[in-house]
Amino acid sequence: MADTTNPISEVTEDACWGYLASQEVGRLVTAIDGLPEVFPVNFVLDGESVVFRTAEGTKLHNIVVNEHIAFEIDGWDEEIGWSVVLHGRAEIVDDPEDLARFAKMPLRPWVPTMKVNWVRLSADQMTGRRFQFGPEPTA
Repeated sequence: MADTTNPISEVTEDACWGYLASQEVGRLVTAIDGLPEVFPVNFVLDGESVVFRTAEGTKLHNIVVNEHIAFEIDGWDEEIGWSVVLHGRAEIVDDPEDLARFAKMPLRPWVPTMKVNWVRLSADQMTGRRFQFGPEPTA
């Protein structure tokens, strides 16, 4: 007999923010000329926005050309997995008060490069799913 319990469940927006707060690395998705680009970034939360640092280059250029983004994180242990996807907008932060606050956050570059640009991701929509691991059901 097949198990009818759904091992996939949606999570609330509050739970999504909790999952985001528990992670340090996510994937930024942008598009330019109709082609998707995916960049791993380390990040912190600033209230209900995601903040990361970046250098000049493709990632920053894509954000300037097209502010619409997606951002994804996931995690797991031996029993469950989860995934959160944020759809929204990216903006380069230039407000001196924000920049002073960000400079105190525990966000440092992974590699020894100058990452002087701060980017804020704001959510228009966020979805999350939780996955209960287990054996494949029999037919």
